[in-house]
Amino acid sequence: MKKILLTAIFVLSLLFAGGCKSSWGSAGLGAAGGAVAAGGSYEYVSNREMKKIEQDYRDGKIDQREYEIRKDQIQRMSLLK
Repeated sequence: MKKILLTAIFVLSLLFAGGCKSSWGSAGLGAAGGAVAAGGSYEYVSNREMKKIEQDYRDGKIDQREYEIRKDQIQRMSLLK
């Protein structure tokens, strides 16, 4: 999560600096803000899915093999590794 936040701050600061000189700056700022929001929501869903499979494993709904497969799938789709 820190990587996304630091990247977002860096990108937004560049857009603010460039946005002062052109009309495209505000459009770029909006696009960057949307991308950060989308990335954050995607990571939230990944985190929620990870907690769900951990609970299913603890409750005995899935076995160790299924848990590892699903955990690996979620981690491969994650933006942060």
